[in-house]
Amino acid sequence: MSERKVLNKYYPPDFDPSKIPKLKLPKDRQYVVRLMAPFNMRCKTCGEYIYKGKKFNARKETVQNELYLGLPIFRFYIKCTRCLAEITFKTDPENTDYAMEHGATRNFQAEKLLEEEEKRVQKEREDEELNNPMKVLENRTKDSKLEMEVLENLQELKELNQRQAHVDFESMLQQYRDYEAQQKQRELEEDEQEMKAMLEQAQGRRLLEDSDSDEEERPRCLPKPLANAKPTDILQEPKVKKRKAESWEKSVGTLSQKTQLSGLVTAKRRPALGLANGTGAPVASGAESQRLTGATKDPIHSGMGTSSLGLLGAYSDSEDSPSD
Repeated sequence: MSERKVLNKYYPPDFDPSKIPKLKLPKDRQYVVRLMAPFNMRCKTCGEYIYKGKKFNARKETVQNELYLGLPIFRFYIKCTRCLAEITFKTDPENTDYAMEHGATRNFQAEKLLEEEEKRVQKEREDEELNNPMKVLENRTKDSKLEMEVLENLQELKELNQRQAHVDFESMLQQYRDYEAQQKQRELEEDEQEMKAMLEQAQGRRLLEDSDSDEEERPRCLPKPLANAKPTDILQEPKVKKRKAESWEKSVGTLSQKTQLSGLVTAKRRPALGLANGTGAPVASGAESQRLTGATKDPIHSGMGTSSLGLLGAYSDSEDSPSD
């Protein structure tokens, strides 16, 4: 069994290629090929955008009666990815590009239009120079002048680059950092000054409010002058207003320090410590005599005050005081 994938086939000695039957196929037959969209396009039916590089299973055919320098031109049929409308385009070997036929519009491409314009201008210039030698001289003069301007601009750019090469960027950055630090410091100082001014203004306002409040409160504290006051009233003793007795004091009575029966009750006097009946006993000292006299003067607070007579006097005084 012979090999399937070989480069050279075996031809027998009696092989006659004219005896091989030929298939009669139509000239406009179509083939199914796999291709990518050659440019950006937009469907006319649904407005769907089809971008360059989108893959399609297209039908390919040879365009009849169209050749460019003996090269055949091929047409391709694809379908829109959204509405399945048919879109056709064909090859353009003259411009090494593709040309849209129908079903979609090619998106705007500035580069392609610019190239076409340049080609058109170049062709017109060649046609003018072909029949007019003076035009050739003018075009050459313009080209030389333009070239000189380009060289001058290039030289200026080189000098500018050399100038910038000697610039110390680190020092420039440091100066910029110092400037930023000074700016921040200045802003902080201004903020502090504003804060101080605001505090001083607030303190002054508070002092004014306090002084106004003092002036308002001061007239309230001043005593009202008497209507019929005399200058000699200051020398007289102030009259004490008698306190009104409470209800419980009327029934029970008050304990007063003034004892009205103090004159009726007398304390028992002790015999003198001197000589009694002619005896020679010693006389008491001054401190002891003062203690004894003090006890006799205040019988309530002394030891004698605890007797029944002292309590009776105090009780009677409390009963008599409301009646007065």
